[in-house]
Amino acid sequence: MESTSRPHLFGLLAGLFLAGGIVFASLTVASAWTRISESQIVNVTGAARKNVRSDLVIWRAGFSVDDESLLGAHEKLKKDQGTVETFLRAHGASEFTIHPLQIREITAREKDGENEMVTRRIGYRLLQRIEVRSTEVEATPRLAADSTALLEQGVALISEGFEFIYTKAGEAKVEMMAEATKDARTRAEQIAAQGGRKLKELRSARMGVVQINPLYSAATSWEGNNDTTSLEKTITATVAATFSLD
Repeated sequence: MESTSRPHLFGLLAGLFLAGGIVFASLTVASAWTRISESQIVNVTGAARKNVRSDLVIWRAGFSVDDESLLGAHEKLKKDQGTVETFLRAHGASEFTIHPLQIREITAREKDGENEMVTRRIGYRLLQRIEVRSTEVEATPRLAADSTALLEQGVALISEGFEFIYTKAGEAKVEMMAEATKDARTRAEQIAAQGGRKLKELRSARMGVVQINPLYSAATSWEGNNDTTSLEKTITATVAATFSLD
């Protein structure tokens, strides 16, 4: 008798817990609806997302020459710079910037006549950096890959990477604020309807931090991300809005 009553008791307790949970959930929803029906405002957050394609690429590269004398190194650099500029123009990269020249001494450690280790200058290294800006966001990376052909002319052009930029981000932010506010209104209308209310007017709207990430990324930061590593990007914007209720 005792063994058969325990399952029955457990089943009874489970039923009571389930019924209690349903009642609690109902009371919670009813309480939320009551707050909405009694409130004069509703606060919501709207969001907007837009996929964009970078329209500007910045390619940075550099090359260097070594020589025992500063004058000799400078002559070599002028020759190599001419070779690089000719290559860039021949491949359609007409907009580039030659940065200020960097000069470094080449030194070596050796023993002097008294068998003491000393540092001696044995030459000079001149480093020249170049920056290419282009709207050809696909052709420029291919140009960087093709620049290995300069090795046949004695120039080792070392790529330092790319920056992919969407120059219309400012305009997109304004557009997306409107979209996020529209989304906030839709959410607010749904919430108000649950309490039997209607929206009256927008009281305030505060735009959150805009995030520019690689395509489909949802990464966030307090300062706002501004990705420059990817060609395709996703811009996300949020708006915290307050609506009055009728």
